[in-house]
Amino acid sequence: MIWLTSDQHFNHNQDFIYGPRGFESIQQANAEMIRCWNSVVSPDDEVYQLGDFFLGTDMEFIENTLYQLNGKIHLRCGNHDSNAKIKLYQCHPKIVDISDASYFKYEDRVFYLSHYPIYTKNLDASRGGMKIYNIHGHTHSKSPHGRTEYRYNVAVDAHNCYPVSIDKIIETIAKIESRRNHNY
Repeated sequence: MIWLTSDQHFNHNQDFIYGPRGFESIQQANAEMIRCWNSVVSPDDEVYQLGDFFLGTDMEFIENTLYQLNGKIHLRCGNHDSNAKIKLYQCHPKIVDISDASYFKYEDRVFYLSHYPIYTKNLDASRGGMKIYNIHGHTHSKSPHGRTEYRYNVAVDAHNCYPVSIDKIIETIAKIESRRNHNY
């Protein structure tokens, strides 16, 4: 199974992050996000984490938390992923690969995975004339839908702290496209 998520902000000790998510402390937020992750992700699953995974510089906390999370993690860096954290990620066995952004093809769709929401081309000739959908985080919006049907927000804020499956994303995009096509 393939999962996508972003913006856990593990160990971000600021109420404006954990408070709106319904937590009273950063310790409660950290524990619940680990529980949510592991309740859907199995050890052999692939997880694309789209940035802002951890805050702070407690490298021991980061390393220990990574060992607690199920799945093989593909990291796309966010604005809080410092060089020191990236260096730790590069050596950690749970992290499969690291990049700023990447294309990802699944079934008959092409996705651009990035931390920041971007506009993608409707029909990208370099990708065989296929629509390119941006899967992103960063906004901390409670809505998974961006300003266009070609964006999908996988940040934990929009999914009650759970990762979202690629199949759920495709199902949602298909519904939006169907409504749009029906209205024309």
